[in-house]
Amino acid sequence: MRRLWWVRHAPTYQKGMVGWSDVPAFLDDAAAIARLATHLPAVPVVSSDLIRCVATADAIQQDRPRLPHHPGLREINFGAWELRTAAELDAEDPMLMRAFWGDPSSNRPPEGETWDEMRDRVGTAVDGLLSITTGDLILVAHFGTILGQVQRARGCDVQAVLGQKIDNLSVTCLGFDGSDWQEQSVNHIP
Repeated sequence: MRRLWWVRHAPTYQKGMVGWSDVPAFLDDAAAIARLATHLPAVPVVSSDLIRCVATADAIQQDRPRLPHHPGLREINFGAWELRTAAELDAEDPMLMRAFWGDPSSNRPPEGETWDEMRDRVGTAVDGLLSITTGDLILVAHFGTILGQVQRARGCDVQAVLGQKIDNLSVTCLGFDGSDWQEQSVNHIP
């Protein structure tokens, strides 16, 4: 069984919705990063191409091989909602905001993507990585990216996973036996 070791990037401390905006991560918790790097297996590392993931992957890489950054591993695209707070958006158009969070599979932020589009984009990226590699992988990515793949492993709808925590610098391990996904651990803090 192959294992995908999903790592959520270090915190950004942004107050708004951060999807495709390229904001930096704060890697100031050296002890947490060291624990994370020690916890992870000695397998190749790949990250989203956004700087917060690239920097986190750099911080945990050590002697691990590195694959090219992958744009398919990006967070959900919030479009016109990027870097805006929920309070701002709710004040501007509360019905649209509630429609999106009520059913993110069918609704999208203006100029953005639906949850299902994001989940499927990431799934395609993961399938592609699995087809060109052997063995386990470490993937440094985002909250929604990881949660969408937890949803894939659980075989459930988005509402069943939206309450799941995926903390910064946490590890979520999903197994793949060639046909089925298995959830092995979610939101583990080393």
